[in-house]
Amino acid sequence: MTQYLLALDQGTSSSRALLVDRGARVVARSGATFACHFPHPGWVEADANAIWETQRAAIDGVLSAAGVDLRSIAAIGITNQRETLVAWDKTSGEALAPAIVWQCRRSAPFCNSLEERGKAAWLQARTGLVIDPYFSASKMRWLLDNHPRIATLAERGELAFGTIDAWLIHRLTAGQAHLTDASNASRTQLMDLDRGAWDPALLDLYGIPASTLPRIVDSAGVVAQTDVAFGARIPIAGIAGDQQAALFGQGCVRPGMAKNTYGTGCFMLLHTGQRLHSQHGLLSTLAWQIGGVRSYALEGSVFMAGALVQWLRDGLGLIASSAESEALANAVDDNGGVHVVPAFTGLGAPHWNSSARGLITGLTRGTGRAHIVRAALEAVAWQNADVLRAMIADGASIDALRIDGGMTGNRFLCQFQADALGIPIACAAEPESTALGAALLAGIGIGWWPTPEATAALWRGREHYQPTWTAEQRAAASDAWIAAVRRAL
Repeated sequence: MTQYLLALDQGTSSSRALLVDRGARVVARSGATFACHFPHPGWVEADANAIWETQRAAIDGVLSAAGVDLRSIAAIGITNQRETLVAWDKTSGEALAPAIVWQCRRSAPFCNSLEERGKAAWLQARTGLVIDPYFSASKMRWLLDNHPRIATLAERGELAFGTIDAWLIHRLTAGQAHLTDASNASRTQLMDLDRGAWDPALLDLYGIPASTLPRIVDSAGVVAQTDVAFGARIPIAGIAGDQQAALFGQGCVRPGMAKNTYGTGCFMLLHTGQRLHSQHGLLSTLAWQIGGVRSYALEGSVFMAGALVQWLRDGLGLIASSAESEALANAVDDNGGVHVVPAFTGLGAPHWNSSARGLITGLTRGTGRAHIVRAALEAVAWQNADVLRAMIADGASIDALRIDGGMTGNRFLCQFQADALGIPIACAAEPESTALGAALLAGIGIGWWPTPEATAALWRGREHYQPTWTAEQRAAASDAWIAAVRRAL
């Protein structure tokens, strides 16, 4: 019987499942969507049970699409939206509140209090992360402060906190395993980045009981088995946060290699090998841990990318589908002086301003919907250019960039991105590099491939984009974007 790796890719608005063969080729895929909810300005949450139910539906769908059953699955790899937090009852397994999504800003007041107490430099030195509601620890604090039942269960040692990987493993194992991998743990702001372990001083700062947290494990290796209630006993052998998984799936396993993923947000990661301390608003994060050895990355996070195009479609009604944005952007020669700064929930790297709000500048009577749509796509690229400038300021050298994600099908965006960055761009042949990375980690975990380098050799490219602007054109366009961002700030 042909054996496959089952990759689970749990994202912000959908849950996907892919089957991957020994040649690192995707042979089948399936997905299911769910809704995010916005009960207050700046709040983003989702039904934790819907996250699991759509993930299970995606698993059933991919098996059906391939015409196989669970006996064909050699191992499971999991990748997930990071920082999103679930709280559940250890005894019953019941989710106790909606999952607080990574974009949510409800814990901003607590984060501001940490800033006022002068904790920013200390926290960044210990965790590699800046103080921001983005990360999971302040979300945990908010739940403890605002849900009496959650606080009571925490006092009794009966509460489980977990990022989405831990929640899926809880459901896959029928509650037998409470664990997370080192890459996801590094995004909570509770892990000592140099030691790869929960930090008592950080737990004390946030007031998080150690009993609520999952055990930290390697990103590759058999760490649990699915419960028979799942339908079969299958090893869970690969786990990584979505952007780290994409870095791995893009074959960026050597220092100096970089990738950018275009999904709901954008995430540019540069493999640094050893930990690099950023002085320009970037994050130092754990890329993965294999055999107890940790690899590190420098990361810049852009909050609004695909979500901005969704807003053009669903919020403003300027386009009927995301695909229409490319044709509209090409229908005009330039943006007509219009800039969109999508600070709907603040600005991420390198600004880290949670109070900034979105704006559109440069509107005239000659402005049409094509100009606004084009400016929105340009805004995605310019936000990534801000991140690249910060990486270079930190001493990084990047000669080319590998990209993946749903928006890479937009050729206007890809070419504009190459022009804005001034470096060549290569699209991955497999747009779902995130799920592929989870599968490759699982393959290493069960011995299909011996090393990360062996999986990197399987990477395949697609379109390549070369920059066409002069340095003067790039500088002028960049200055106009920076002026618009200053207004939002």
